Amino acid sequence: MKFETPAFVEMPYFIAGQLLIWFLSQIVSKTASITGLQAKLPAFMKKEMKGQGATVNFYLEPFRDIHLHSPYSGFEPNNNISYVYILGAVALLILIIVCSTYINLSTARSIERAREVGVRKVVGAEKSQLFWQFIGESALICLIAIALSLGAATLLLPQFNQLAGKDMTLFSLFSPTFLLFVLLLAALIILLAGCYPALILAGFQPVRVLKGAFKSSASGQWLRKSLLIFQFAISVFLIISTIVIQKQLYFIQHKDLGYDRSHVLVLPVTQSLLQNLSVVKSRFMDNPGVISVSNCHRTPVEGGGGYGMRSAEMPHDQVIAVTANNIDEDFVKTVGLRLMAGKDISYQDMKDVSDTDRKKRTYHFILNESAAKLLGWKPQQAIGKKMFLDDSRPGYVSGVVRDFHFQSMHDPIKAYVGFTDNDNTEILVKMSGQNLPVTLSHLESKWKELAPDRPFEYRFMEEDYNQLYSAEIRLGKIMNLFSGIAILLACLGLYGLSSYAAQQRFREVGIRKVLGASMRQIVLDLSMDFIKPSLLAIIIAFPLSWWALHKWLEGYVYRIDINWINFLIGGALTILLAAITVSMHALSAARTSPVKSLRAE
Repeated sequence: MKFETPAFVEMPYFIAGQLLIWFLSQIVSKTASITGLQAKLPAFMKKEMKGQGATVNFYLEPFRDIHLHSPYSGFEPNNNISYVYILGAVALLILIIVCSTYINLSTARSIERAREVGVRKVVGAEKSQLFWQFIGESALICLIAIALSLGAATLLLPQFNQLAGKDMTLFSLFSPTFLLFVLLLAALIILLAGCYPALILAGFQPVRVLKGAFKSSASGQWLRKSLLIFQFAISVFLIISTIVIQKQLYFIQHKDLGYDRSHVLVLPVTQSLLQNLSVVKSRFMDNPGVISVSNCHRTPVEGGGGYGMRSAEMPHDQVIAVTANNIDEDFVKTVGLRLMAGKDISYQDMKDVSDTDRKKRTYHFILNESAAKLLGWKPQQAIGKKMFLDDSRPGYVSGVVRDFHFQSMHDPIKAYVGFTDNDNTEILVKMSGQNLPVTLSHLESKWKELAPDRPFEYRFMEEDYNQLYSAEIRLGKIMNLFSGIAILLACLGLYGLSSYAAQQRFREVGIRKVLGASMRQIVLDLSMDFIKPSLLAIIIAFPLSWWALHKWLEGYVYRIDINWINFLIGGALTILLAAITVSMHALSAARTSPVKSLRAE
């Protein structure tokens, strides 16, 4: 169960929670449908909140959907189910490349086993016996591969846990459920990859084979080229996807956020430190590596809480939803917010909210552009205007800052208010970045003097920011790995096919050299048989890549444009790799003496 507060005035969250619990206890026995229950909540909450100048909406969701399907934060950081689907699809594509390579190499080398099949059929072997023999060979190869893969997974499990941010154990790999899944997958691969080669080999006619009249059929060549095109289309798709994902990650990590998160240390505040905050700031600032120190409730990366704001001209019961955060006089300077109009919070502004009687306090506000606009003010017009952050916090606008990203780039920038308050939870220390170990040592020594009862535990704001995109960062790393594996497998398959093709055209190459063909012509001719399918694969992969990446980028309000240069890079890289792979055998065949070629059987 999650809730959001579009506007919240003079009502603690726990009261709303108690209302909801009571309401659920009254009606949960009458309906087991989440949909039916959800439909009754708005009217109930509207009735309970009447006259409060606020609305509270609750949204229900199944408990089992929280981790992968919920847009709200839960008991642990949520993941996105779409990334599970993406990685599963990429793994499937790699499996398809492997199966295609196996089929290609098996059928390409079928001529070498044709005589064996012919002899066995003459001595009485049935077609079904030959079929199951070749299926058995495929199964043996697959089972050996499974054993090797499980061994590799065991060795690489620590690295995988580090990459995925998980803590999987060997029991996860060797649990009965997982092993059953692996065996079922292996059986499926054996049937898909082994059936066609087995049917081709078992179907050879012994009379034609033993007379030496057997040749690779046109349909077999067409299938091999089709599978080759499919492999390289997948490779091009993965290369382009990797390029675009990395560019979006670079955009996220280097975009101007409207604040400076570099070298900002975040420390938890203790009650003893709050009582001596001026001393803490002074002691910390003794080190030349410390630029400024601020006290706040949340960092810009963490955003703030849900509140309701209104101007003095607005009716009492009309409020606007806003994200707000307790700040002090050094917050704007420490995090690098950019003032557009007015002035920063002053020391006197902080004294105005120090009175123990909340009714006597006067608050001061820093608005972002979006908040000022929602209140109907331009930045300059907002300065000095009276407003309310909840009816319990009347005050005046001191300054307006440029909009900044206090949420992830999946969401648009919304209204934000910084307000003066002494009840804060974090200390922010802006450092120069020079001699960081010395600066940290200084801060730790001062911390032990001022708060000896608490350990010196800190984090960097940069780490908090990267945590917002941990799923994307992991996706980028995994896509790099998967793309490399897919390209390697495709090139290995192409290498085997080009080797076989060069052997098949061994005598032709010798004749052409005797007739005066140059090495360049021979290499180009042999290479083009494989470069042309690669070009067709690029044509197929381009629109599919554009569609898939466009859908992925739709999840970001702030994103890069899909540039056709990325597609050209992916296509050119594929052609280059294919050319290098094929030319190795083409050059070897072209350099062979024609005398040796013409003597070959």
